[in-house]
Amino acid sequence: MKNILVTGGAGFIGSNLCEELIKRDYHVTCLDNFSTGHLSNIQKFIDYHDDQFELVEGDIRDLETCRKAVKNVDAVLHEAALGSIPRSIDDPITTNSVNIGGFLNMLVATNEAGIDRFIFAASSSTYGDNKTLPKIEDKIGKPLSPYALTKYVDELYAHVFSITYGMKYIGIRYFNVFGKHQDPDSTYAAVIPLFIKKLKNHESPIIYGDGNNSRDFTHIDNIIHINMLALETENPEALNQIYNGAGGENISVLEMEKLISKILMRYDPSILKIEAMFGPCRKGDIKHSLASIEKADRLLGYKPVCNFTQGLEKTIEWYWRNIK
Repeated sequence: MKNILVTGGAGFIGSNLCEELIKRDYHVTCLDNFSTGHLSNIQKFIDYHDDQFELVEGDIRDLETCRKAVKNVDAVLHEAALGSIPRSIDDPITTNSVNIGGFLNMLVATNEAGIDRFIFAASSSTYGDNKTLPKIEDKIGKPLSPYALTKYVDELYAHVFSITYGMKYIGIRYFNVFGKHQDPDSTYAAVIPLFIKKLKNHESPIIYGDGNNSRDFTHIDNIIHINMLALETENPEALNQIYNGAGGENISVLEMEKLISKILMRYDPSILKIEAMFGPCRKGDIKHSLASIEKADRLLGYKPVCNFTQGLEKTIEWYWRNIK
């Protein structure tokens, strides 16, 4: 049984990865400081899988904590970060400290421990002001937010550790991930859980801009799938690469809101009468986003396992049962 460290393992994506790793009979070490993650996301692993799951509570900004977490670990899935473009605009210093300083600490600890593979959460925000669609990994623009800048620096640091120390890495640029365990109550909640909760509570969701902005919304099942491929690949050409983690399809925010309403109507028909409100465009937002997944297909064998509509139906069903 291999031991995998998941940083940010109590968060949205991290907890889903922990669940999949346990299903595959890996031993999981979870590192989290619970600044944005929740104990409830991992409580079942603590209660029912204590032979496979270990929690290390701590902050990646502390190098000694990182060194402790990587002991006896075979690979790292680094998910810990401060997400959200608006949050980074409000607080660029903390975003930089966690996303760059914490990332560097994890690279140093991983390299010192001689760990074979470092897989990390990169971001589609790295494409910045490049308007070309679909987004191809080697064609990026200038960052449009502090968050985007930090995630690009992470890619550069991983490359430097690869050529300097011989580390093996894979970075996955996540495209607007959604699914179970995503927090709708955060100050910087993502659009899909926020819209679901608003509509469920008979409140009008707010669309920033005219609603024609489009995104490659990617269900968590696809992100789990590409991470497992990155972890288990034996193709040497697949290593030391950056990939798009996406569904390869996009939809406008306005269309997305209407589809959420339509699906929620199955649970509560009155929801269809609720109309969205419109607000000003937000700083750092891009107009359109759509990923090419050709590289991930060619080198990792990645193909999406869940399309947007399927993912939205699964997500809404989960939120209806679990979120008030």
